[in-house]
Amino acid sequence: MVWSALGIVYVVWGSTYLGIRIAIETMPPLFHGSLRFVCAALLLAGFLLVTKGLAPFRMTLKQAGGAALVGLLLLTGGNGMVAVAEQHISSGLAALLVASVPLWLVLLRLAVRDRPAMLTLVGVLVGFGGVAALSLNGGGGESAGTTGIVVILLGSVSWSIGSFLSSRIPMPPNVWTASAVEMLAGGVGLALVGATVGERFDVSAVSGRSWAALVYLVLVGSLVGFTAYTWLLGNAPISLVSTYAYVNPIVAVILGVLVVNEHVTVQIVLGGLVILIGVALVVSTERRARARSAPAPETVAASN
Repeated sequence: MVWSALGIVYVVWGSTYLGIRIAIETMPPLFHGSLRFVCAALLLAGFLLVTKGLAPFRMTLKQAGGAALVGLLLLTGGNGMVAVAEQHISSGLAALLVASVPLWLVLLRLAVRDRPAMLTLVGVLVGFGGVAALSLNGGGGESAGTTGIVVILLGSVSWSIGSFLSSRIPMPPNVWTASAVEMLAGGVGLALVGATVGERFDVSAVSGRSWAALVYLVLVGSLVGFTAYTWLLGNAPISLVSTYAYVNPIVAVILGVLVVNEHVTVQIVLGGLVILIGVALVVSTERRARARSAPAPETVAASN
């Protein structure tokens, strides 16, 4: 069961970058994200209501507001920027840059005067060296643009802040309810931002291929993947679960090449490898630190 669930997280979350790439072929990037997360939130809330009644929805106003804030940071600022960036860069390059999330989290810990281990800081320096290598010349590929790289890094910072705050502010006691509130708030936020920047959703212009990708992102990416991840948190060592942080980008790169013929340069391969080495060093060092003292759960990368 553990390896089956872990395989789901590896493949499903790695494949969401390709799903986004296909969905935004004929859908506006922000409105596509809004549809994805609002639909997923309603499906999850409906499931909770049918199976458990109103009990999971008991929360204070502060807890609901905390979940909404995290949803805006993770999904509107984080995932929304991934979709925008993938208009300019490949899904594989986007996934490799998003892998830098654990590195940003360490910097946030430094900002609140937490003191990570020396090896953690070494991992951060190594990882950001890889980020710099990927950022130079847009990864060395013609389809990669500076705009996309800047946007994806801003999205990674937003996702990191949301992950960082999620364990430090009031949140709904039921993890499924918290997820539903986060997705609903993030989806509404994406719709508002999309409308503000002038996105228009023309249903007649959306291809069947993009609709299929959206359905996949809602049902498989947001619901199946999240369910498997949540189950793993309660049934497997965090050191094993955290390996998805550096497996997902590899899956994303392979799928991008095989399905949509994305071009992978030597610079992307080497830069991505350096990022993954840095992330692996951070995660493994923090895992040992958690074994000796209190855990620092925000050092694990968040999902798509």
